[in-house]
Amino acid sequence: MSARVAQAGGIVVRKQDDRLAVLLVRSKKDPAIWVFPKGHIEPGETAAATALRETWEEAGVEGDLDGPVGAPLEFQSGVEPVSVQYFLLRARTEGPSPEGRDTQWLSIDEALKMLAFQNAREKLLEAVHHVRL
Repeated sequence: MSARVAQAGGIVVRKQDDRLAVLLVRSKKDPAIWVFPKGHIEPGETAAATALRETWEEAGVEGDLDGPVGAPLEFQSGVEPVSVQYFLLRARTEGPSPEGRDTQWLSIDEALKMLAFQNAREKLLEAVHHVRL
């Protein structure tokens, strides 16, 4: 069994009117799928730093770290076993995605419908459970 590929990502939220909005980006592997920004942890980089960097690279959003969201998600990405540690991020600034990805801000209910994977929906519910508006 090969070692899991270490990744980190951001579950990015912001206040929109009087409700919470969450950021999703189009998957690079399958543009029909909407996901949280995430990517490989570079050598010497912390998981938290990766979550901030990947959120910027994929979505053009800079944020403030609000801590890890539970245990890492472990799953198969194609042939690769992956372990992703997600962090709750509060959006601070927003610009175009440096990677040219489509992004969207959705209500929690909308995001739950758009996310393709059950484990991602569970992770979103786990994250927003800790958010205070």
